[in-house]
Amino acid sequence: MATGLRWRRIAASGVRWGTLTAFAVLLAFPFYRMLITSFKQTSDLYNLKNNPFIFNQMPTFEHVAYLFRETLFLRWLGNTAFAGLLVVAITLLLATPAAYSLARLTGRWGERLGIGIFLTYLVPPTLLFIPLSRIVASLGLQDTLWSVILVYPSFTIPFSTWLLMGFFKSIPRELEDAAMVDGLTRFQAFHKLVIPISLSGILTVVIFSFTLVMQEFVYALTFISSASHQTVGVGVPIYLVRGDVYYWGSLMAACLIATLPIAVLYNVFLDRFIAGFTVGSVK
Repeated sequence: MATGLRWRRIAASGVRWGTLTAFAVLLAFPFYRMLITSFKQTSDLYNLKNNPFIFNQMPTFEHVAYLFRETLFLRWLGNTAFAGLLVVAITLLLATPAAYSLARLTGRWGERLGIGIFLTYLVPPTLLFIPLSRIVASLGLQDTLWSVILVYPSFTIPFSTWLLMGFFKSIPRELEDAAMVDGLTRFQAFHKLVIPISLSGILTVVIFSFTLVMQEFVYALTFISSASHQTVGVGVPIYLVRGDVYYWGSLMAACLIATLPIAVLYNVFLDRFIAGFTVGSVK
């Protein structure tokens, strides 16, 4: 009897580890494919008889060299990082107090306003870029990075406010009431008590807001025309696709370099992301 139970446990453990291994391979496969394509020779890339998942010829650095020498890839990365950091700062500055206020608003109005704010996030950019372009033009921000820094919070703030609302609601009011009884003001209780407890949700907002900035395409394409001001999400597909000619090696190298740091951050802070999306726990 004990032997049968032991073998069942071993089989269950093998199934779990096998499932996790298969899932890990599935997640890592796109990065492996990008890595292989980035260093394949051009003749190897376009030879349909060759195996696409291995090096059929000696690896080459010509695609990576073309990316850094013939394009403004480093400038695009810098523009994206600059815009992303400013947008994240603006988002936290506005979304955090807004989410806290709506979470503590009594009655149904807080929930209704939160849902209304989140619904603005669902409005597609293809409907908004024309009126927003008029605003950008009237402010004289055409073809500048400041145009997207102004526009991007219009979709990062609603999403972040809705996400943080659920997290703040999980924090009992009694903790803040006790802090205010001890002499803290409402703002001090929010700053010294609520913010430290909510670090998981705030970190989730930071990473997701930055990811939204990196992958945005319509606004950056509409408001910015010069190559030196482009973000990586627009510069890579525009300048590495010439008509029907795709520079697959350089495209894959650019995608790998741009996405790998974000993937590492997701992996490092995975536990905090899970806590942020499951509305966390009170410490």
